[in-house]
Amino acid sequence: MPEAIQVDGRRVGFHGQPTDGRRLVVFLHPAPGSGLFGLATGSADVAIVGVDRPGYGWSDRMPDGRWATVASAADDAAAVVRALGVTPVTAVGWSAGGRVALALAARHPEAVEAVVVVATPAPHEEVPWIPAPQYESLMSMRGDGADVVHARLAAQLQAMAPADPRSEEALALLARSSADDDALNDVLLRARLGEMLEAAFSQGLAGLAQDIAGFTLPHWGFEWDAVGARTLLIFGENDPLAGPEHGEWWQGVLPNAELTTVTGVGHISVIREWAAAVRPV
Repeated sequence: MPEAIQVDGRRVGFHGQPTDGRRLVVFLHPAPGSGLFGLATGSADVAIVGVDRPGYGWSDRMPDGRWATVASAADDAAAVVRALGVTPVTAVGWSAGGRVALALAARHPEAVEAVVVVATPAPHEEVPWIPAPQYESLMSMRGDGADVVHARLAAQLQAMAPADPRSEEALALLARSSADDDALNDVLLRARLGEMLEAAFSQGLAGLAQDIAGFTLPHWGFEWDAVGARTLLIFGENDPLAGPEHGEWWQGVLPNAELTTVTGVGHISVIREWAAAVRPV
């Protein structure tokens, strides 16, 4: 069962608990996603806690007038870590969650001993990856208030909302490609992804709309050189969203980063490198 803490009057949900004698890994999910996925990837020597961002899973959406930023997501994760009373942790972020993992390490260095970034796109201004029409639409909203942007994005996303969160249509929102075919033949992986996406859309499109707005319009809330923790970058060779060029960019700006490029995998299947992701880096 998920648990929750209160942060500024909001419920912040999380999944999992520390276990005596095990290193604690904090999992930061993709967009769309939920911290629930992290529980599916545990191993004998680690305990995993996955944190839901606002509007996803067990976490309240941000109140009216407030952005759900990279920085606020990192601060929510730090509040969960403090509540659990176990530091330092390894922060693992998949896709959009990698930004949160890096922000957590930069903004709360005492809480993080290592970071693992899995298939996280670089800032679009540095390595373009958002389709031009979508990017132009987002940039046209600069200067608008959070509520206006959230409403516009929710309306635009309505056509993309999957009727079945366990369908191929839903997996397409995670940049599913033919490079993921072999991995998705794994019944357990498909089931776990389905559970994650079901939780992701349990509040409708609120989480995804707030994520897209808060992760592209406001500042991310940290500088690259403030990430002092050891960082492992894991990228798939055939990832259509965040290929090796993104990993190379991150390696160039982070002070203490090692890059691993995985042959023949895509944006979803790269997460099967979890064993490497949770080992000490």
